[in-house]
Amino acid sequence: VELRLDLRSTAPFGLGERRRLIERFGPTVGVVVDDERSQARNRAIARDRLAGRLRAALVPVRRRVPTRPTRSSQTRRLDEKRQRGETKAARRRPRTTDD
Repeated sequence: VELRLDLRSTAPFGLGERRRLIERFGPTVGVVVDDERSQARNRAIARDRLAGRLRAALVPVRRRVPTRPTRSSQTRRLDEKRQRGETKAARRRPRTTDD
């Protein structure tokens, strides 16, 4: 069963919601279901899936607010980095100085 919805002429949605849906899906949104043997059951599943897709598309996307690391975390990171460098330097062969 294929279920299609023309978003341009759908009444239940407001102007902003309709614009967001068209931006996301295009002018029409469709669902194809052939999970069950019964056409009525497939139609019900298609209706539920279409409703779920529309509901999910209408949830506003929260923008991530970029944050900066704290001064103490920067200091801690640099101290750990320095410590790792010293550990690796200690594993190396000692340099011989031939003058």
